[in-house]
Amino acid sequence: MERVSVHVFINGLVQGVYFRKSLKEEALKNNVTGWARNLPDSRVEAVLQGRKEDVKKVVNWAKHGPPRARVTEVEEDWQCPAKEYKKFRIR
Repeated sequence: MERVSVHVFINGLVQGVYFRKSLKEEALKNNVTGWARNLPDSRVEAVLQGRKEDVKKVVNWAKHGPPRARVTEVEEDWQCPAKEYKKFRIR
């Protein structure tokens, strides 16, 4: 099965609302690996890897996020995995 990778930037009210923790839970539920971190400009940045349909599920979840989040935009850059992640980490 082909593995894909997507680099995402999530804009909106996404810090201080458990976005990264919830994103990790969603990734683990869908067998997706990678990482997520807060950026100084209030966005969340993440790399998600796995089977295409699984990664798409997590990206679609990120478009609304956890209950307290207010996502305004998700920028997606789909690519072939350059580096393979074995688990999902919050940086």
